[in-house]
Amino acid sequence: MILRLLVVVSLVLSATGLGILALQLVQPAGTPQQVARVEAPPVVAPPPKVRMIVAARPLSIGTLLKDEDFREAEVASDGVPEGAFTSGTASLAELRGALLRRYIDPNQPVIATDVLRPRDRGFLAAVLRPGTRAISIGVDVVTGASGLIWPGDEVDLILTQNLQQQGQGPESAGRRVVGETILSAVRVIAVDQQISHSGSDANAARVVARTVTLEVTPEQAERLAVAMQLGRISLVVRSIEGVPEATGPRPSLVFGSDVSSALTGPQAPSTTTRMRVIQGGSQQEVTFR
Repeated sequence: MILRLLVVVSLVLSATGLGILALQLVQPAGTPQQVARVEAPPVVAPPPKVRMIVAARPLSIGTLLKDEDFREAEVASDGVPEGAFTSGTASLAELRGALLRRYIDPNQPVIATDVLRPRDRGFLAAVLRPGTRAISIGVDVVTGASGLIWPGDEVDLILTQNLQQQGQGPESAGRRVVGETILSAVRVIAVDQQISHSGSDANAARVVARTVTLEVTPEQAERLAVAMQLGRISLVVRSIEGVPEATGPRPSLVFGSDVSSALTGPQAPSTTTRMRVIQGGSQQEVTFR
């Protein structure tokens, strides 16, 4: 009985082992474990750099802008605010002589809405101080200081007349030409100067102004209108800082004989006596003949 039981157990174990072996033979080989691929994030190129025009120093409202009021700053292209001026001759031409409409701190960009350009409507009305007027005079390369006068400069106006050409009778050689300062410390508010260029900034050519607009009082406007009919008017740029001078016209006249002793003649020595009168911060020259 025991022998028979052992045989049955042996047969059961053998059948079980054969079944496990058959299952392993029938089952396909296991696939290798796949490793997840982690890709590196794409390299994002930094935005390109551009040169933007910013304020070189604190700029007050009402300033007539000049080249020295700006500088160029390199910034990312996505950091340029809308309406900002980028580097280039065209941008400088747009800003030169424009009226600043708000205060700008140093290194802040200048926006198109911050300025009022000479060609914009209402420019003259905005730039003129209360009680003043705007008057334009014609200039050339000589009378306009070779195109180096900019809006915001202060100038003196010198009238030169040829008395003989004006039919005022025969005059001695030393008194035919006379010059005098008719206005002093007059502010320039507009110059029709532009920069024309082709190809590159290196080929830029300066076009000399043909008219200059000045800020004057009503009385000064009348004097200047008459002076333009009398003779040639020259602009003289005043220093930014200097000894205070009288803002009115000087009473002295300068004749040809005062400049060149050859016009006085060998037997006609000049008897002109000049005296400088200093009163407070003003200076005047008085000529005695």
